[in-house]
Amino acid sequence: MPNIETARSWYPEIDPVHGFDHILRVYRMVEKLALIEGADLEIVRAAALLHDAQGSQTEGGEEGRQNHHHASSEFAQQILQAEGWSPDRIAAVQHCIRAHRFRDNTESPQTLEAKILFDADKLDVIGAVGVARTVAFDVVVNQPIYAEPSPRFMETGEKEPGEPHSSYHEYLFKLSKIKDRLYTFTAREIAEERHQFMAEYFDRLAAEEKGEK
Repeated sequence: MPNIETARSWYPEIDPVHGFDHILRVYRMVEKLALIEGADLEIVRAAALLHDAQGSQTEGGEEGRQNHHHASSEFAQQILQAEGWSPDRIAAVQHCIRAHRFRDNTESPQTLEAKILFDADKLDVIGAVGVARTVAFDVVVNQPIYAEPSPRFMETGEKEPGEPHSSYHEYLFKLSKIKDRLYTFTAREIAEERHQFMAEYFDRLAAEEKGEK
């Protein structure tokens, strides 16, 4: 079984969005969800430690992030084979990793363990931590925290040419929808309060930007 100290070496020292602090939070959350929901702890622990191990924003850029779930799945196979895991359990971890990305629907979570990794990873993009990570990401990629969304974006989710993808855009496009995309009852319960905090923050951000507050 991969351990936390070994996993630390798989992640860049500085990554405010997908760094090792994110991995630790997801690891703790998959344990919590698995114990309540009755999932295989070894599978979800391994998946949590390995799910972002390849294709970080700081090392691979945007293209690396788009394919990180596939690269991390292949890396997981190498690590777990070296530890003597059986093919079926390696495949179970790989499915968790490939199915955890919000923006890729080609492989949706089919097992309880995959649903738990998806939920734990998504809980980390809402609430106080989620707001901080979203703002940090835009700082890294030189995008604004707030920009007025175009009518086209509000209607379709597609930006006008030259329109920035601000943290507020990301809230509208993805973060506001997270709580309704979660699979497990436990995660949905946790998400309610986190969603409310996040929604109040972004509503306040927009109001202050417009001079309404």
